[in-house]
Amino acid sequence: MLSRVANCLFWMSRHIERSENTARIVDTNLQLLLDFRNLDDSTLAEHWMPIVQSTGDEEDFLAKYSRATGHAVTEFLVFDASNPNSIVSSVAQARENARMVRDQITVELWEELNRIYLWLRSPDARQLWAHSPAEFFSHIKNGSLLLLGLIYATFVHDEGWQFMQAGKFIERADKITRIIDVRHSTFPEKGAPVNVTQRDALDWSAVLRSCSAWDAYKAAYGAEVRPEWAVEFLLFNAEFPRSVRFCIEKFDDALRAISGVRDRRFSNEAEKLGGRLLAEMQYGSIEEVLAYGVHDYMDLLQLRFNNIGAELFNAYIFQPFVALEDEILVQQEMQQQQQFAAVR
Repeated sequence: MLSRVANCLFWMSRHIERSENTARIVDTNLQLLLDFRNLDDSTLAEHWMPIVQSTGDEEDFLAKYSRATGHAVTEFLVFDASNPNSIVSSVAQARENARMVRDQITVELWEELNRIYLWLRSPDARQLWAHSPAEFFSHIKNGSLLLLGLIYATFVHDEGWQFMQAGKFIERADKITRIIDVRHSTFPEKGAPVNVTQRDALDWSAVLRSCSAWDAYKAAYGAEVRPEWAVEFLLFNAEFPRSVRFCIEKFDDALRAISGVRDRRFSNEAEKLGGRLLAEMQYGSIEEVLAYGVHDYMDLLQLRFNNIGAELFNAYIFQPFVALEDEILVQQEMQQQQQFAAVR
């Protein structure tokens, strides 16, 4: 497979996943605010600014807006085309990557991705947003899930498909840590919170809902919402498909399917770093996270995701420049080896 094709498929999948996760975060925060009364500007900013911080765009946001209001944050994260992490930008970048490898993707995927892109740029999207933000975000999430379903159901599960899986799961793992980090202030610097207020419980139930984890969490822990249980579930649960552990395991499976290297072996630095992180997630515990500090632990995970992504690029996408003379020598050596093998 051409490295250019692999890169486009990888990032197409990441941007599809990113648009869905951004929709989840903003929609959940809007729903959460309905449970509070008498919110002043300061309290509203406390709810909206962490959303911007979770995407890493705080500096760009403050350069455009003087304070974090609901209108400013939602405009920035949903419709602002100059923000590379907005929903509009994520869908546009997914479509552009798909367009560059149009002959490598299925008709069904291209048509649906194009439909979502054109709809977001039409007046209908703005009208639905003004009428019902919940329906707007539901449309985005359903569209993203449909795209992921089409990737699973209409593609040959070859190398290209594995690159899409790798992009999806590394992006999902990264966004889960950022969603958790939105509410890290619930925790002390080290350890678990001693007193969990009703507001804390509402905040963490919103976090679980934004990850589609509410029903799965209740099945595992019951109806009581405790911040440390929520973090444990979203980080370490082995069966929930949006936990960090699950995502890293599937990411590791995709890398090994691409290279053909079996478990406990690695052929490049991305596999080495991914396998090490997977082992730590498999044998890690919430007690270790609390001792390290929730915020610091999320920052560490995000840094490691970035390093893994960079090493994946170095292993499969980046091709060092080779001088023409060196390329001729390589070709001559290969021909000599082939001739020698034929004689034998």
